Amino acid sequence: MLPLEELERAAVAAGCLTVREEPMSRHTTFRIGGPADLFVTVCSAEALELLVKETQRLQIPLFLLGKGSNLLVSDSGVRGCVACLSGDFHEISLSGETEIICGSAVSLAGLCNFAKKYELTGLEFAWGIPASVGGAAYMNAGAYNGEMSSVIQSVHALLPDGSHKVFSGESLQYGYRHSVFMENGGVVTRIVCRLFKGNRDAIALLMEDYYTRRKEKQPLNKPSAGSVFKRPEGHFAGALIEQCGLKGLRVGGAMVSEKHAGFIVNAGGATCADVNALIEKIQETVLRETGVSLECEVKRIGE
Repeated sequence: MLPLEELERAAVAAGCLTVREEPMSRHTTFRIGGPADLFVTVCSAEALELLVKETQRLQIPLFLLGKGSNLLVSDSGVRGCVACLSGDFHEISLSGETEIICGSAVSLAGLCNFAKKYELTGLEFAWGIPASVGGAAYMNAGAYNGEMSSVIQSVHALLPDGSHKVFSGESLQYGYRHSVFMENGGVVTRIVCRLFKGNRDAIALLMEDYYTRRKEKQPLNKPSAGSVFKRPEGHFAGALIEQCGLKGLRVGGAMVSEKHAGFIVNAGGATCADVNALIEKIQETVLRETGVSLECEVKRIGE
């Protein structure tokens, strides 16, 4: 039996849903990406543990997918297994007066709404970030001077060897778009947030204000992966790109947004190759014109 077939049988036996040759373009906000050899929807902690152990044993690459934002998938697709968390990982509950226990498959929007319902403040900055809680914790997502590291008390994760561990405080190694999970390969399964008591109307008003600002400044009506580049020290990537006159620059179906130069949008039929070529042109031009080197924030996977 081939390793991938063996993995699929084990996943199905554990209650997972599996699809062969699933187009990743269906699962990314860029609407770009070739097929995954095996796409698995995992609904329980036990099934996830089995999947991690089996991929290790069979030496099959495993990629955990969140909401598919901040992601660029190769046109050739992804060799190995792509897993999406569902079921039990959508659980969310209140602990005490100011703590929320949240599964990694919950959307950030869902977490923000839950916090608002119980009049808990501190997460307003995350309203409108198109990410899962797990993905946001993994990369320390943030906006408007707020980051996940400011609200996360602890993170429960499954490590590549199949062991479970709770990370808190300095052990999370949070930095700008960075966490310990980028180093140790851990899979975020749930987080514990510590927030503050607030006023529901004030929370809703701030959430709406942040969303209005996003809508005014960002190309939310077109497929994209969000901000393409990390913020260079002392600068803003979008401002540098605009300064170089690159708004509207296009390679194939990929285009520098006319609305916000820090975004590349899929203007129609864009491929991963188009986006990569455009990223390279932007980096070369900005470095030549300003002396600033732009580093990609978008995660690239696949062949």
